[in-house]
Amino acid sequence: MTTKFFPESELIINEDGSAFHIHIRPEQLCDRIIMVGDPSRVNLVASFFTEKTFEVSNREFHTIGGTYKGKPVMCISHGIGTDNIDIVINELDALANIDFATRHEKPEHRALSIVRCGTCGGLQPHVPIGSYIISEKSIGFDGVLNFYSGRNEVCDLDFEKAFCENVGWNPLWAKPYVIDNNPELIARIEDSNMVRGVTISANGFYGPQGRELRIPLADPELNKKIEQFKYGQYVVTNYEMESSALAGLARLMGHHAMTICMVIANRVAQHANSNYKSSIGDMIEKVLDRI
Repeated sequence: MTTKFFPESELIINEDGSAFHIHIRPEQLCDRIIMVGDPSRVNLVASFFTEKTFEVSNREFHTIGGTYKGKPVMCISHGIGTDNIDIVINELDALANIDFATRHEKPEHRALSIVRCGTCGGLQPHVPIGSYIISEKSIGFDGVLNFYSGRNEVCDLDFEKAFCENVGWNPLWAKPYVIDNNPELIARIEDSNMVRGVTISANGFYGPQGRELRIPLADPELNKKIEQFKYGQYVVTNYEMESSALAGLARLMGHHAMTICMVIANRVAQHANSNYKSSIGDMIEKVLDRI
């Protein structure tokens, strides 16, 4: 059986045998992965590890591997935005499922379990500052998944249509996609103190999330329409910037992925907590216990 071959231009491998951007070598890859946005937060996650086995850093991609209560685990930072998620997930998948020595796809698929621990802005009264929101569904404003084959087969097309119609989606914007986070991983991570929700992954922090500074918004009422949108039992609970591409790419690649975020701002109440870093450790420890 002939497996797919990946030339140098498509899969760039560093001289030390590591993946181009994230600088991880195949033998360092763990099946359990915590993802965070802030490179400095990797140190917080690793502070819970029983032992540390490696540490690498390149640009915004900082990784520490080790064990937690006997489980091999690693934490990697992805920076901000779904464009970075596209880099990190493709390179993690390459480490798992491409032989770096031969550049051929491996005959047996290796599935990774990936949990992104992040922060977000709440959009509903029942998710005040300090809430933990598990993204059951993610709405991608970013368009990343639209560049991949199989996008329609893994997305909730009826939800997409209803959302676009209800908010009056501007055709100049990237077409949104709606993707389910992995249900088995969600069931393993969640507890009674967490809220399941629908998360929007915006392709920016200001205008794309309805924040107006000096430039007027194309649709000043978009957030209000999003807050009022209902689809069956679902309402949109929060904004962040990565969960859609993580869930979508992982599903296309055969991995298990989900996002959990702590609410640090409530857009409805117009309140925010900029000193959240000291309280995010509890969420991280819960995820490490259950991943």
